[in-house]
Amino acid sequence: VQLQASGGGLVQPGGSLRLSCAASGSFLSINAMRWYRQTPGKQRELVAAISTVGSTNYVDSVKGRFTISRDSAKNTVYLQMTGLKPGDTAVYYCNQDIRTTWGRDPTTYWGQGTLVTVSS
Repeated sequence: VQLQASGGGLVQPGGSLRLSCAASGSFLSINAMRWYRQTPGKQRELVAAISTVGSTNYVDSVKGRFTISRDSAKNTVYLQMTGLKPGDTAVYYCNQDIRTTWGRDPTTYWGQGTLVTVSS
């Protein structure tokens, strides 16, 4: 199982980006999907999460600006980011809880990270 993240880049303050994270390989099902971010010298921070039934939660600093969604047919989770601020600059990582074997708990897999830079 591999996760491939994409969509990062350089954007001006107030701009928008959409991140994608697609799972590939052999597996049975995907449970929760999440986006984290990390800046140098700081711990990785949970930004947003979405359950199998579409329930979402966000860190307070992105509420109203970021939207997490999923396309189960494509095994993909998205993070639509609007109203970007310099403080959103970070490497963004996705993870997904993926079940590969019947009768066993899902395993959390991580994507490789994609850099988002918000700067004028």
